[in-house]
Amino acid sequence: MPFSLSKEIDHTHFVMDLIGAKQKAVSTNLANINTPGYVRQDISFEQHLGNYNKPLETDLSRKMGSVSLARQDGHDINMTEELAAIQKNALFYTVATRRISKVLEEIKTVTQLGR
Repeated sequence: MPFSLSKEIDHTHFVMDLIGAKQKAVSTNLANINTPGYVRQDISFEQHLGNYNKPLETDLSRKMGSVSLARQDGHDINMTEELAAIQKNALFYTVATRRISKVLEEIKTVTQLGR
């Protein structure tokens, strides 16, 4: 399968949007930890990235856990679990930024060799 810069950038953009949505959900959960009746929200990496047929995304989505988009389970919010979710999200962000950095470095190398 040929390399497609546009496809790689679009995929990374999607992943970064997903990470941002996860961070927003966790932040909202923490902000409402003492709000009576608040329903916890979450984003599923597995649900969204499991569709991609690449080992990195499949492996990470399994490790990051599985919950449905904007899950509303009515359970109390556990601060420890939310803080752990922030750490997992930060790890995922690091992996995604390293991936796009590698793609850009490869492009730079190709353009320099073409001179």
